[in-house]
This record gives sequence, C-alpha cells and structure tokens, in this order.
Amino acid sequence: MTQGAGQGPEVERTATLRDFRVPAYVHETGPYAHSMLPGEVAPALAETYPEEYTPTQRDLPVINRGDTVQVHVDPAALPVPQSTDAPGPLFVVGDVHGYLDELVAALQEKGLIDSAGNWCAGTARLWFLGDFTDRGPDGIGVIDLVMRLSAEAAAAGGYCKALMGNHELLLIGAKRYGDTPVNSGAGTATFQAAWLLNGGQKTDMDRLQDHHMQWMARLDAMEEVDGHLLVHSDTTAYLDYGDSIEAVNDTVRETLTRNDADEVWDLFRKFTKRFSFRDQGGADHVRSLLDTYGGTRIVHGHSPIPYLLGEVGSEETEDSTGPLIEGPHVYAEGLAIAMDGGVTMAGKLLVQQLPLDI
Repeated sequence: MTQGAGQGPEVERTATLRDFRVPAYVHETGPYAHSMLPGEVAPALAETYPEEYTPTQRDLPVINRGDTVQVHVDPAALPVPQSTDAPGPLFVVGDVHGYLDELVAALQEKGLIDSAGNWCAGTARLWFLGDFTDRGPDGIGVIDLVMRLSAEAAAAGGYCKALMGNHELLLIGAKRYGDTPVNSGAGTATFQAAWLLNGGQKTDMDRLQDHHMQWMARLDAMEEVDGHLLVHSDTTAYLDYGDSIEAVNDTVRETLTRNDADEVWDLFRKFTKRFSFRDQGGADHVRSLLDTYGGTRIVHGHSPIPYLLGEVGSEETEDSTGPLIEGPHVYAEGLAIAMDGGVTMAGKLLVQQLPLDI
C-alpha cells in the first residue's frame, strides 16, 4: 500500500541561509498560483504572536525546491518479534520537512534502520514530532517511509508513531479546500496561499494520495511517554482543546472529521503559534501544560533551535555554513526540550534517545 523508501545515492545539500525564498512556481498561473505579487517581500518573523495572530504571511524562511530525490528500497520480510517484558528504548525525531536522505542517515546512525532502510531496532519506540512535508524535496517520500516503518516496528514488538504538526494541517487544508476563502481573523485567507507561502512543494501535492490524507488526519496531537509530554508546537494553544491528552486528541480528530474550512484554519492557526516557552514566563507556560496533561518535561519540535537561540542570520549573509546544531536544546528552567535542529536552514535533523543524560 505504501511506497518503500530508504537510502539512495548521497546528494550534497547546498542550501544556505540566503536561499530561503518562495519557490519560483509560486508566481505561475494555474492551480498552484496565489495572490502574492512578484517581488513582494514577506515581513520578518515576529518574536511573539498576538492573540489574533494568523499565518497569512510566511511563518519561517522557505528553502528553494531543488530537484526531488526519489529513494526506493525493495520490500523485505518483516522482522521477527522480540519477546521482552521491558519496553525498548525511546527515541524522538524533530521536524523532517521533506529531507528524506537526511532522515534515513539519522535513523541509520542511531541503529533504528539498516542499510536497506528497514526497521532493525527490535522493541525500540520511535516518535516523530510532526512536520513531514514542505520546504524540503520529498515530503511524500518521508510519509511513505514513516508509514512503512510503523508496520515493521510493530511486527518486531516495538513501534513507530507520529504526532500532528501544523504542516500536516496545512497540507490537509490545501488539498481539501484549495482557494476557498476562510475567516482568518485578519481578512480573507486561503489554505493554498498559506501552503505555498510556507514552503508547499508542487511535487508533494502531485503525489499526495487518499491514504496519505487519511493517515495524517488520524494523527494524535500529543502524548505522554515515560514522563515526557510530546507535542509538536511550543505553544499553550493545546489548552484550548481539552483538559486531558485524550480530550485534545479527540477534539482535533473531530474537527478534521467535520470538514469545516474555518474550523480547520483556526486549528492550523493555533498550532502555528510558537515561542511560548521562551523568555520570561516560559517555564510557567510549560508548567501549565505539564500540570494539565502530565509528564515532567515537554519535548517539542516546530520552532528551529537556531531561532530559539537567536543565532539565525539574515538572507543577505555571506556565511554559507549555516547554524551549528549538535543536539536538542534544553531550556525553560530545564522543563522543555526543543528538537527542531533547523534542517531547512542547513542545520541538523535530530533523532534523540530519551531521557537526556543531563
């Protein structure tokens, strides 16, 4: 049912901080066109979002599309389940954003998949924190890989699971509603325009199938595992959707099932908020989520670590090396762990075993 994906030929990634601009096809006419005028420059990323914030402009820099790398692996026999009473080690993966080759390399480095791209970690538990598509070259390939690994890990006695990111909501909205106007709270907006402005790839839309849509629509928004509250976004907006993990997940799924464009837009808008755990009061915001949903630490993606650290240069910089990210960022008085290493800005795609040894 799903397309296999694994490690292909090594492709050098040349994206730098100055490469973040809207792909050329954004200004074409046709089904992927939007209302942004040629030469129009999106405003800089705001440090904080007002309550009426709506993502009708670019939320973060967008990388050039480049050539899509197709990676194929021949189907292999599912691994033999391993009998054990103790759960396997726990791993989390930050935002992937279409970088299939980088994901495969990172999973292989941690011993989770073998050289053919198949699950080899037995009873290990693997959580993806959302944002599989947009900005990078092969978001559908990433989804196909995660779906396949979910089956292989379950057969081996472990699991591979994923959370809902704001870009999953964005892609669902762009596919379902296209140019249908939605009530953005700041004038007229459309999912298609927001998707293109935030790195939507035409190749992903062309390859998107019903089973991808169904898989994304069923993803949970949050989960608590071994004392870690796993979420995609560093925002307190989850509190708007329920006072328990089960209630939040049910509310998100029900919202998508009702298929109301305005409701889905509001969900996307709230999941796109960020930086709630940073700066003064950030630790208190984390505690409000932990007190409500459980856990002793929040683990999230969404906001790239270079932004949290204030280490991102401008698009005009001559520095082509990109930000140096070695691993997760622990902050908010040690209560929050950021996992988005900034792969879209020549950073690092992070795969990390938990708990952190700190």
